[in-house]
Amino acid sequence: MFIYLNALFVGLLIVSNILGVKLFSIGEFILPAAVIVYVVTFIITDVIGEVYGKNAARKTVQAGFFTQVIVMIFIFIAIELPAAPAFGSQAEFETILGGSFRVMLASLLSYIASQHLDVSLFQRLKAKHGKNKLWLRNNVSTMTSQLVDTTIFITIAFWGTVPFTVLLGMVATQYVFKLIVALVDTPIVYLLVKMARKTKQEQTNMEVVRPS
Repeated sequence: MFIYLNALFVGLLIVSNILGVKLFSIGEFILPAAVIVYVVTFIITDVIGEVYGKNAARKTVQAGFFTQVIVMIFIFIAIELPAAPAFGSQAEFETILGGSFRVMLASLLSYIASQHLDVSLFQRLKAKHGKNKLWLRNNVSTMTSQLVDTTIFITIAFWGTVPFTVLLGMVATQYVFKLIVALVDTPIVYLLVKMARKTKQEQTNMEVVRPS
């Protein structure tokens, strides 16, 4: 289960960086498409921290950071490679992935601040309450870290590309959206924690009965 959670975490990070180029609207509210994906990564680190501990959660965050850096390097190389004559979409390719490069930079900076804050707050509350009040540490850590993440990400990714009032609106709208998701995802966190604990216990039992 731990491997699958890590794979999902890293995969969603990369996808969110690419989707972040697009803005979509719900009525008068404007959001980057990455919001539908990136917010899930905080659920995953909370589950990992709850079941596997603080060190495991931090290693997952570090792995995500390292992967994003590598992806940024390869995207830069791909953009700079000379386009073949038969490839007529170089401009579009640069527009999408070049924009994605800026989004990735914004994501890296906001990621470093928010994910480490999320893990730290979650573990402090866990040390205080033990296995009780998972809902509290999940929501408090996510809501606090998402405010930091949203402000840094939106500012860096879209500064100069949209009017300042729109920028402020994006920060507020995205944060409200993330607050709603944080509240709604609590049952999912409990389910994933239950599954992860069960898998971990089964693995432990197998190691105990395994002949030497």
